[in-house]
Amino acid sequence: MSKISVITVNYNDKSGLEKTIASVIGQTFADIEYIVIDGDSTDGSKEVIEAFKKKIDIAVSEPDSGIYNAMNKGIRAASGEYLFFLNAGDVFIDETILSQVMAFIDGSKDYYYGNVIFKEGANEMPVVYPDELSFHFFTYNCICHQTSFLKRELFERYFYYNETLKIVSDWEFLVYTIFLKNITYQHIPITVSYYDFTGISSRPESEALKKTEREIVMQKYFRWFIEDYQIMEELRSKRIQYVLHIKKFPWAWKILKAVSNTMMLFLPKMKPLR
Repeated sequence: MSKISVITVNYNDKSGLEKTIASVIGQTFADIEYIVIDGDSTDGSKEVIEAFKKKIDIAVSEPDSGIYNAMNKGIRAASGEYLFFLNAGDVFIDETILSQVMAFIDGSKDYYYGNVIFKEGANEMPVVYPDELSFHFFTYNCICHQTSFLKRELFERYFYYNETLKIVSDWEFLVYTIFLKNITYQHIPITVSYYDFTGISSRPESEALKKTEREIVMQKYFRWFIEDYQIMEELRSKRIQYVLHIKKFPWAWKILKAVSNTMMLFLPKMKPLR
């Protein structure tokens, strides 16, 4: 069974940090290296880290230039074969989940990923990722790091997270390694964590920046597909606008949902309308 390094990145989220640390140190799986990277917080986060210092293998609190700079610090400090990011505010599903997941991880794949629940206040949205990853999927999706187990040596072999990007560096790393370098991967049919869906990348106002940064990545590595990518993005945008419009008419929306969900009986790869 492989050793795992769990890395928590935090900046001024004391309450979220307390929940995340408690979730990690409460795991029944024993072979965990726990690393906390704090961005020189001023809200009492440092005191939380101090209180749990006997349960944390490596703790750093110093200024950084952003989340990917902090995540790279965690990667460089880690010694586990696999890395897992559970940032402040995120928590594991329960105390046994790492034991369940690690039963699947035999070291034969570069990348393992499970499922996740997006959580925003009292609202929860389960997300089940596909077994086979397509470029079409990554056109408008990413597999969040709260359910991603990546071999540490991939970062040494290829590159660390791109610190010039603000939102999509983890997306860049996955599309580059999966589609250009053909790393091996496996979907684990287990829901791993609750993802605190209030971060910067989840906010509606971040959509424009996300789109811009993804196009930068596309131009860098997949420029021959950029026109197709832009067409798919435009179609997705129009679909979202249509759904938002039709939702204004409750009876029409009910009929559309019924038709869509009936079609799923025959086309199981379709996603149900919500």
